[in-house]
Amino acid sequence: MGTGPSTREDHTWTVDGNGTAAYLFGGRDGDDISNELWVFDLQSDEWTIATPSGPGPDARFGHTATWVPDFGLVIWSGQAGSTFFDDIWAYEPTAGAWRELPSLGDLPPARYGSCASLGPDGRLWISHGFTDTGRFDDTRAYDFGTGEWTDETPDGDRPVQRCLHDCYWSSGDTLILYGGQTNGVPALGDLWTYDPATSAWQEGPQPAAAPRQLYSLAVADGVGIVFGGGAENGGYLDDTWLINHLIPEMSEQPFQTRPPARSGATLIPAGGSRYLLFGGRNEDGALSDMWQLNGFFSTRP
Repeated sequence: MGTGPSTREDHTWTVDGNGTAAYLFGGRDGDDISNELWVFDLQSDEWTIATPSGPGPDARFGHTATWVPDFGLVIWSGQAGSTFFDDIWAYEPTAGAWRELPSLGDLPPARYGSCASLGPDGRLWISHGFTDTGRFDDTRAYDFGTGEWTDETPDGDRPVQRCLHDCYWSSGDTLILYGGQTNGVPALGDLWTYDPATSAWQEGPQPAAAPRQLYSLAVADGVGIVFGGGAENGGYLDDTWLINHLIPEMSEQPFQTRPPARSGATLIPAGGSRYLLFGGRNEDGALSDMWQLNGFFSTRP
């Protein structure tokens, strides 16, 4: 695969709209924080480093990244040292440049360790996160047409303040949020769904999966695939689970051969029933290895 990204954790790796390339941005190895943009060709399995023209997002980790049609790779939030970000940027591969998008309306406070997913309404939905002043439990949506944020936080029950979780829009048009950590609890194991039709969060049954934070999540045809993460005892996990949003519940996918346990890695769908895992951190430090998973799961006919 040639030379690729250096060791890192808490980066993002995002597949483009055609499923032909995946864009890795940012991350950190200790105090070394990156703003590199790497492109992985999913057909040739080759890495190249992009050299965007003009200004771009500052180096950061713990940000979100989402592929948005007509905009490209969209980066929001993150952290670098004592600085927390609330900016939103888009990288359009054809132009080879970043551009900062307007941020108006009910702006979410700067944060890291949040989650983001493109909703069925075409808006970017974000939820929860952390700064040095505390954790959040808000849910907001960004309109790419107007550049405005709307606070969609419902009254009533909602997931406790947290960070280092993830979320995604399922094929059933519900927002799924899982795990993370909160005050005094190093790893959470709860599973929630948000229904935009009722503007309400609902907690599902407690999953059998061990609580975890900063795990890897890939989404294929609306189904979530979870690998590893940080455990509640401070260690690292190496298990794989599927999230069935219709119940919702989680089911373990047992493998005799698996990547070493880790947190802060990224997992992407790489075409068909192939998935790729990159980087992260465990007791040996930051990692730059890549693992491939074939054939165990596919929702495609």
